[in-house]
Amino acid sequence: MKLVKKKIIVAICGASGSIYGIRLLKALLEKPIDVKLIISSSGEKVMQHETDYKTQDILEFLKKEGVRLHPDALLEQYEQDDLFASPASGSFRHSGMVIAPCSMKTLGTIAAGIAGNLIHRAADVCLKEKRPLILVPREAPLSLIHLKNMLTVTEAGATILPASPSFYFQPETIHELVDTIVARILDHIDIEHHIVRQWGE
Repeated sequence: MKLVKKKIIVAICGASGSIYGIRLLKALLEKPIDVKLIISSSGEKVMQHETDYKTQDILEFLKKEGVRLHPDALLEQYEQDDLFASPASGSFRHSGMVIAPCSMKTLGTIAAGIAGNLIHRAADVCLKEKRPLILVPREAPLSLIHLKNMLTVTEAGATILPASPSFYFQPETIHELVDTIVARILDHIDIEHHIVRQWGE
């Protein structure tokens, strides 16, 4: 029997913390997973500011960052305004969507049910089709509006997974801190990993 590859939608928005989305992409592409990527225009600008990304091909950038591409992995990138792309349709079957990092603008737009671009539409589809949707906000402090938007999307079925790294494994580098969040993301979309050992191992 042929094994069906998992399909995961990854979006990178304009909040600080693009390293979370990049590390997630690396973790997914090292497995036989079909990744659908959407980077917002603001997300691309933040990536350029925070990393060595210079608007080149994202896969080439990830290879320079050390990704060990699985021979059966696939990365397909869509423009944020491409509302004819497969993630915009409820008939497109996939295993979940992760927005990392998720800006407060994106969070608010999803909470309001507005499909202004492909990221918003794909997230809206996840909610209506009852598929996993994980939002990774990186903001502090949080206003009452932010908290109410988080409550709204949580009640609609999304998971709010704040970019709040854990320290009980005594991480020594920024990358190890980021790994604690990426590991939790992978747990929630049911992808086996060895990025961070489970508590008690």
